[in-house]
Amino acid sequence: MAGFKFADRPLHVIADELNDGAYSCAELSEAFLDHVAAEDGKVRAFLKLDGERVLEAARAADARRAAGQALSEFDGIPIGIKDCIVAKDETCSCASKLLEHVVSPYDSTAVARLKARGFIPFGRLNMDEFAMGSSCENSAFQKTANPRDLARVPGGSSGGSAACVAASFAPAALGSDTGGSIRQPAAFCGIVGLKPTYGRVSRHGLVAFASSLDQIGPMTHDVLDAAILLDVISGHDPMDSTSLPVAAGGFADAVRNDAGSSLRGMRIGLPKEYFTGAGLAPGVARVMEENIARARELGAEVIDVSLPHTKYAVAVYYIIATAEASANLARFDGIRYGARVEGRDLVDTYFKTRGAGFGDEVKRRILLGTYVLSSGYYDAYYLRAQKVRTLIRRDFEEAFRTCDLLLTPVTPNVAFKFGEKSDPLQMYLSDIFTIALNLSGNCGISIPGGSDFETGMPVGVQLLAPALEEARLLRAADCFMRGN
Repeated sequence: MAGFKFADRPLHVIADELNDGAYSCAELSEAFLDHVAAEDGKVRAFLKLDGERVLEAARAADARRAAGQALSEFDGIPIGIKDCIVAKDETCSCASKLLEHVVSPYDSTAVARLKARGFIPFGRLNMDEFAMGSSCENSAFQKTANPRDLARVPGGSSGGSAACVAASFAPAALGSDTGGSIRQPAAFCGIVGLKPTYGRVSRHGLVAFASSLDQIGPMTHDVLDAAILLDVISGHDPMDSTSLPVAAGGFADAVRNDAGSSLRGMRIGLPKEYFTGAGLAPGVARVMEENIARARELGAEVIDVSLPHTKYAVAVYYIIATAEASANLARFDGIRYGARVEGRDLVDTYFKTRGAGFGDEVKRRILLGTYVLSSGYYDAYYLRAQKVRTLIRRDFEEAFRTCDLLLTPVTPNVAFKFGEKSDPLQMYLSDIFTIALNLSGNCGISIPGGSDFETGMPVGVQLLAPALEEARLLRAADCFMRGN
């Protein structure tokens, strides 16, 4: 990235420069396209990127700006899109051979809201197939590398989105988080990743993995950018029955108005289950100690709390998530999905798709989900897991009665090397600190907290807040980042 003009530049800074006439939208997009062409051969964040489509949208944004009709201050800024969030007339493969030729006839609500403000969808970003994985090694097409160390994984499943932002291929990206799939790769790549409250952002147009857990969120260089994008994509959507009918917006103003303030008067809880016997690597433990001390320096009162049912979170998650996945993925039978083409091409596409099938990790989870839902096992596994999920949610409710936020690690270790976690069970434990938040439906954010003293790799710090308290979460996260 040496010498790249827009390296690590936040989108709010780019917006200011565009509004000041420092460069045009077309020049901005050309710079990012050239940077991707020069560097993505090593990182492999993109599955597809239609440069002409991007430039056409950028020139249209320039024309609107010249006519005094800009859609917003962000008109003409490119945003990367994870390949399970549909955009009209673009492929949406979910990094699966099964959907390789699928072209979406409509925009997801999140993408439609971005476009309404003038943001330009910038390519299709790699991911673990159907969002099932923690390393971006399960894509059917390619493995994405961590821009901080190309021998290491970027995390998953939103690994392409995290790598895109960390490599400055775009100023921000959308990811999706089912059990930590925004926060974990954000931590591995040293960027900000926000998982909103369940229902805060519409899931319409997000290809479902586990419907009661999935949530779209932003991945950015700083907290203000995350707040800006949450302002844009959040809000009730009648197309999504799980969308919350609550007021949205004002998140960026909350961060801007609180900039430079301390954490004075805030109570931050440390869940003992995330620190005692949690298998933290020494470098991660040291960064957490530094950030706990920083919280006190910034004026917060730090207290110990307990989330006693955390020890069941991984087991509960992999029962519920796989059960929902087995139902959601039943539609992908190789018959009803293919390219939007006519005649012989459609027939050829059908046979190509039928020969592809699911990858090993997807098949593993479908089989597990089918098993726990089967006759004779439903009560023993799925129903019991739902009961424990309620206990996990109550743990959070009890903790938030005594504190405003929780401070935890994001992952036990820094980004690992390719092939290092070949055992699926070891891979699943990568999400041990992120899964419970999705089960509870609350909101959380991963922010850069420091570096591992052995490898120099980024270490993420996780802040968790009650449902619908994103404003509180973002203000505190911004304060932490300014103090780091």
